[in-house]
Amino acid sequence: MSALVFLPGLICDHAVWQSQVDDLIQQGYECQVIDYGNADSLAEMARITLDLAPESCVLAGHSMGGRVALEVARQAPQRLSHLVLMDTGYLPLAPGAAGEKERAGRMALIEKARHHGMRTMGQEWMQGMVLPQHLKDTKLCNTILDMIERKTVAQFEAQQTALLNRPDATEVLRSLSCPTLFICGSDDLWSPVSQHEAMAELVVHSRVQVIAQSGHMSTMEQPEAVTQALTEWLEITNAPTERYPGFNQTEG
Repeated sequence: MSALVFLPGLICDHAVWQSQVDDLIQQGYECQVIDYGNADSLAEMARITLDLAPESCVLAGHSMGGRVALEVARQAPQRLSHLVLMDTGYLPLAPGAAGEKERAGRMALIEKARHHGMRTMGQEWMQGMVLPQHLKDTKLCNTILDMIERKTVAQFEAQQTALLNRPDATEVLRSLSCPTLFICGSDDLWSPVSQHEAMAELVVHSRVQVIAQSGHMSTMEQPEAVTQALTEWLEITNAPTERYPGFNQTEG
C-alpha cells in the first residue's frame, strides 16, 4: 500500500487535509502533509516535497498544491505511483489585461494582510472560495480562518509570488503515465470543472470526479465525499485484475 503525501494550497496547512488524513490512517494508509515553509516558487516547494516524501507515493495536491504536484511530476515523475489534482490549474499567468487583473487582485490581498492582519484578509478571501451557504457554517469558517491566521504575511506574499510566476504545466500533463485523478467542487468558481476536464484530456490514464455542493475548498466543504472519491479510486487502480478502468471519464 503506497504512502499518501498531501500538498496544501495557498495559505493552507494540515487542516485542509485533516479529515482525509484521519480517515485514511484508520484504513491503514500512511499519510503525510507537506509544509512549504517560506518557499517562494513552485519549484522550491516541489524540492521540499521530494526531500520529505518517500521514494514512491500517491501525491495529492489541492489548489496551489496541485500546481506543486505538477512541478514534482516535472522534476521526478518516477517518484509518483498515483497523482491526485484537486481544484487546481495548469496554465501560467495570462498575458495582457487578464493577467494584470489577477496580479492586482493578489497584490490587494497582500496589502490587506499587511495592514489589517491575516484573519481579516482571510474573511475577504474566503467569500469566493466556499459556497455561499457554507459561509453560514461557523465551525467551517473558523477552521479556515484559524488556518489562514497560522500563516505569516511574509509566507502569504511568498506563495502569491510563486503563483504569479507559475509555469505552464501543459507538457507535464501530457507526459504523465501514472493513474491520475482530478477532483473538483461542482461550484468551484476559481478552478471550474471545465478546467479539470481540459486537463484530463491531456492525461491518458485519468478520471474527473465532481464533488457536489462544494466550492473551491472541497476537502473541507465536503470531506466525506472527497475521502470516498480518493479511497474508491485507489481501490480500483490498485486492483490486480484491473488496469486503469473507466479513465478519461467525468463522474459527478
